[in-house]
Amino acid sequence: MLNPADEAFGRRLPEGVLRPVEPRYLDEPRDRYRGRAGLVAAPRDVEEAAAVLRACHEARIGVVPLGGGTGLVGGQVFSGDGPDPLILSLERMNKVRAIYREEDVLVTEAGVTLQAVREAANGAGRVFPLAIGSQGTAQIGGILGTNAGGVNVLRWGNARALCLGIEAVMPDGRIMRGLTRLRKDNTGYDLRDLLIGAEGTLGIITAASLRLAPMPRETGVAFLAVPSPEAALSLLALAQARMAGCVQAFELIAGTGLDFIAATMPELRLPLSPVPDWSVLIEVALPEGLEAATALEGLLEAAMEAGLVEDGVMAQSGQQAAGFWEVRERIPEANRLVGALASHDVALPLSEVARFIAECGAWIGDTTDMRLNCFGHLGDGNLHYNLFPREGLTRRDYSPEVVAAMTAGIHDRVMALGGSFSAEHGIGRMKAAELARRADPVRMAAMRAIKVALDPHGIMNPGAVLA
Repeated sequence: MLNPADEAFGRRLPEGVLRPVEPRYLDEPRDRYRGRAGLVAAPRDVEEAAAVLRACHEARIGVVPLGGGTGLVGGQVFSGDGPDPLILSLERMNKVRAIYREEDVLVTEAGVTLQAVREAANGAGRVFPLAIGSQGTAQIGGILGTNAGGVNVLRWGNARALCLGIEAVMPDGRIMRGLTRLRKDNTGYDLRDLLIGAEGTLGIITAASLRLAPMPRETGVAFLAVPSPEAALSLLALAQARMAGCVQAFELIAGTGLDFIAATMPELRLPLSPVPDWSVLIEVALPEGLEAATALEGLLEAAMEAGLVEDGVMAQSGQQAAGFWEVRERIPEANRLVGALASHDVALPLSEVARFIAECGAWIGDTTDMRLNCFGHLGDGNLHYNLFPREGLTRRDYSPEVVAAMTAGIHDRVMALGGSFSAEHGIGRMKAAELARRADPVRMAAMRAIKVALDPHGIMNPGAVLA
């Protein structure tokens, strides 16, 4: 296997695509990995991307695809054994190619940020409804590669559900031109869905046709104190029944997360005082003719009568609504400032969420002196379930073996209830061994067979997903 830093290999790449290997190409948000690379290639179009992959395929050089670098499971950094790979950055493929207002479709290159796509859609009087905290940095290619979720999955689904077609470069450099704008296209195996969520292990997504939605006429946001996760789930069912699918986001927030914000970001105003043990952030988006304030007031009245809500405040302006969302979106930042021991991105069937929170929380409380912060997208069963040192202690006071045992115990309980140990962050390198250990063996065999068929030399994102 050649080294991509070899001068002879560099001459095989399209002129002008090479970039210095700067630290920004090797970092990841949680500082758990330090990447390695021999070269960085930044193609300007799909033809140049194809030429880069063709050269790497022929020379047996590993390729690590890189979007905005916001992934949380190490999928965008190579830190294992073996020769240094080439990093393929999509940063220069950053054009919105077309918007079809009458079709509610936007065609974009993979290096465009989610925020830029959302702004382009808004400029056309439409909405691209996928929303994540890192949208100013995260790129569409990485979002599709990881099948990202976010706060609006309840209504709109993950990234896969918002993509109609893709253009992609296969490991040998061939281009798959599948930028269809069709809603129905039953012409054989759906390779679009195969590449979405594959984390760059089967090919590189270079462009996508994305579904847009009409801009809602009315939106409303409320921050509500609930007595328990069981009550939160009942409130979700009540809201869905009353608003016929117009609930756009439904976030569960433990009091611990708000306490962390109060301790690390005292300038940030919390919506409710005193801080409740559990609260819910709900957003509704309604069509013309329906008033969000009236809908939320009716929901709040019915919920309080049923004992599902103890206190609450409805946003009276767009600024106040943004303030509520800022509180929710800054919980991960507060977690980092406090210093998490372990972070878990889990999913459960909705009917099992409350049981998991109760039983796993009791086990953690009986087993160790760690603190727990549970929050996440309750509308789709996705919890971010994070462990922290007890007050007065630091991460250095807990052995890696103890932390690993806690993670294994949490994942055991998730899987026993029919859940998943990776809800929206993907597998990357951090969870590859966990996938190999826990996944159905027939499924793993099929995944390996697909990998070998499409990437026989194993050059695509080596070490990610399939260890």
